[in-house]
Amino acid sequence: MDPWALALVVVGLPVLLVGAELLVRGASRLARAAGISPVIIGLTIVAFGTSAPELAVNVTAVYAGSPDVAVGNVVGSNIANILLILAIAAIVAPLAVAARIVRADVPLMIGTAALLWLYAADGELSRVEGLILVGGLAVYLLLLWWESRREPAAVEAEFEAGLAGRARSPAGVVRDVAFVAVGLVALVAGGRLIVDGAVGVATGLGLPEVVIGLTVVAIGTSLPELATAVIAGLRGEPDLAVGNVVGSCIFNVLAVVGLTATVAPDVIPVPPTVTSFDLPVMVAVTVIALPIVLTGFVVRRWEGALLLAYYVAYLVYIVMGATGRPTEALSEVMLTFVIPATALGLGLAAWAELRGVSPPTKAERAAGPEADQDHGGAPTPGPQA
Repeated sequence: MDPWALALVVVGLPVLLVGAELLVRGASRLARAAGISPVIIGLTIVAFGTSAPELAVNVTAVYAGSPDVAVGNVVGSNIANILLILAIAAIVAPLAVAARIVRADVPLMIGTAALLWLYAADGELSRVEGLILVGGLAVYLLLLWWESRREPAAVEAEFEAGLAGRARSPAGVVRDVAFVAVGLVALVAGGRLIVDGAVGVATGLGLPEVVIGLTVVAIGTSLPELATAVIAGLRGEPDLAVGNVVGSCIFNVLAVVGLTATVAPDVIPVPPTVTSFDLPVMVAVTVIALPIVLTGFVVRRWEGALLLAYYVAYLVYIVMGATGRPTEALSEVMLTFVIPATALGLGLAAWAELRGVSPPTKAERAAGPEADQDHGGAPTPGPQA
């Protein structure tokens, strides 16, 4: 085993965790001070920042003569965002979900995933399609800005307790902006160190290159989202955690794929295996996210465990297929377990909707993860934006 590769992992992990802590702390304080809900911050600044590794990898790939990895990188990251990152964050601390994410952002996440699948169906992505995706990103950001301008009074009252009487001094604002900037840089740097180190360790252990690419690299580029979501959940900022995951999926398609296709010197080829298997899986995963967040407007620990089981099954399937091993037995398991589990999730969502379950109130969120986990047993008065 290469000791240098192991050292990169050892150094990268604390850099990643410190970056996540600074980013979440700075972003949540800025949101409160500006009267903007943390979910908007999570859907924009945090989501775009944690998607920076994917953007850097894609642009580098198309100019290094490996454009076929561009779409696969985004597809794999989006699948990991939901099935791995959201799952682990929910297992660590059940996540309350803001109503606007359920009614607007998750459907948009599903729509962008389906649009990418449609564009890639012919086996390539053109500059025109990239420009359309970037245009969609501009519209999305404008809508988020417009919504943030409509809600300051309500959000100001909701987060007054979180300010705890702290003065909104210019120095404090500068400090929090610095936290966000340094946190983003540390997230990207820490994620890069861990990916490089993990690839070196895996190579030293004799693992096949294809397995390394499908597992270590795919998960490694999603480490910033994972660290941010877990830290946000532990710090009592579920809006940042869920908004980061959903926003990253949206940004990955509209910004990362859109900008990559726009600046690429030629059309981006999409491998047949991506169009026939991975893209459909990505769309299915985003659809599964809707009933998950609908059940009581909380992503509970058992739901996180279910998502994690999906991801393990997905990894096993692609590794077996890539190494030439038969996948019939696993396909049978998927048909007998995954599809019924999905149907169960949809049934739970319908049951919750029929009972009129509403999002948890701010007081219930403040009560802690245990209250979030138990929420949904009875309807609560009044919807919450």
